[in-house]
Amino acid sequence: MFTKRRVLGAVAAAAGVLLLATMASPAGAQTPDRGTPTRGVYTVPAGDAAARTVVAGSGVDVLGLREGALTIVATPEQARSLRARGFTLDQVGDFDAMLAERSGGAGTSAVTADFPPGDEAYHTYAEMTQVLRRAAQSYPNLARTSSVGRSYEGRELPIIKISDNVAQDEAEPEVLFTCNQHAREHLTTEMCIRIVNRFTQGYATDPAIKQLVDTREIWVIPQVNPDGSEYDIAGGRYKGWRKNRQGYGTDPNRNWGYKWGCCGGSSGSPTSDTYRGTAPFSAPETRAVSNFVNSRVVGGTQQIKAHIDFHTYSELVLWPYGYTYADTAPGLDQTQARRFQDVGRQMAATNNYRPQQSSDLYITDGSVNDWMWAQHKILSYTFEMYPRSASGIGGFYPPASVIPRETARNDRAVDILLRAAG
Repeated sequence: MFTKRRVLGAVAAAAGVLLLATMASPAGAQTPDRGTPTRGVYTVPAGDAAARTVVAGSGVDVLGLREGALTIVATPEQARSLRARGFTLDQVGDFDAMLAERSGGAGTSAVTADFPPGDEAYHTYAEMTQVLRRAAQSYPNLARTSSVGRSYEGRELPIIKISDNVAQDEAEPEVLFTCNQHAREHLTTEMCIRIVNRFTQGYATDPAIKQLVDTREIWVIPQVNPDGSEYDIAGGRYKGWRKNRQGYGTDPNRNWGYKWGCCGGSSGSPTSDTYRGTAPFSAPETRAVSNFVNSRVVGGTQQIKAHIDFHTYSELVLWPYGYTYADTAPGLDQTQARRFQDVGRQMAATNNYRPQQSSDLYITDGSVNDWMWAQHKILSYTFEMYPRSASGIGGFYPPASVIPRETARNDRAVDILLRAAG
């Protein structure tokens, strides 16, 4: 399912396939780099959510959590500031050197529009759109592609609908899957591609898949942040890029409208990796996806009942709220919180992820899950995918060989959420 020829992008462009003419080379976009000095990778012991929130709120780039310690990327100034606040930082490497090593060294071509050598099985933006086009062409009664809008650099944000009567807007529960809000989390795009292929290719032979497709309307957005994703692999070298490409970049998952910038769970500094933007939905990508979700209110009722936003890494199933440590808060009562917990734990039991409220990791504000629930009462989760832990930047760049295993690992969890939407 995940093997592909490297000629796909060229074939797609030559054929003028869906979306690619406007997606491939947007003009006039300004894309400055972070503008930060040399950064180190550090481990920081932080045994509780409050301490982790302080670290994350300092503007550093949090890579993951490992055995009670956060792995972060920090400038010298950020490192000094955290040490002054009483945190112990142990440097494990240089960020840029680690990226160069993971990319295969300094000899990578500067004109390669693809993943570094050995990781070609990951899908570029052009290849991802080709997958969606092929699904719609091969299964015209089940799959239909469209766009929810454009990215900052002008790329279309493709979405695919999967349903047994795909051309009709049926009175069936809808479920949305989104991937790749954060640019460097390429395994998530593969997760969304897995969902598309599984529910189209398996429809005729798998009764369980047929039953779900016949009774649900499934929406999949494989790349919410295509500009950032393409930038992260430009030249065939990983850059560790997280944000979109708007100015110094906005963190899409701190730009959603509910409790935006409220609670120390994002940064107001444009150079921070958790920069929340100038205003809620100031990033065109989050604005486009939120407008699509808003459009699914039909006759006063939100048709989308459940949602997963896939991320990497740490192997977690997370649910709202992220902006507060409290299990319940305005708009989320005890019964509703218990439902989040029950469904989250059921899903985690199938993939061996750890289930927890988002804020148990650290406080975040302006996140997609909080907005989905508060605005629309959508049962919304974040999955942090493989690996469970890593010593540095490599956690975001697992070898392509793990794609089939780590995406199939979530099949049963996806099915549980689809059934829960009913």
